Amino acid sequence: AAVPPARAVVRIERKGRGGKEATVVEKLGLPADALARWLEEAKRALGCGGGIEEGALVLQGDQRERVARWLEGRGVRKVTV
Repeated sequence: AAVPPARAVVRIERKGRGGKEATVVEKLGLPADALARWLEEAKRALGCGGGIEEGALVLQGDQRERVARWLEGRGVRKVTV
């Protein structure tokens, strides 16, 4: 198994999404293939849609608490919300 990222920054974004909230997970520093895998697993785990924008995971809705727990469960040591 690959070493999990040391850190992640989780924030909410409301601008430019047609009024919808999105949860952005940044600073993972993962290669593109790993990022895509994390995105699929996050969408499955959280039951939401999402995508990748500029190396960040973007998940639909306010998932801050849930995504922070999910990241910690995957071994990310420092999760900043």
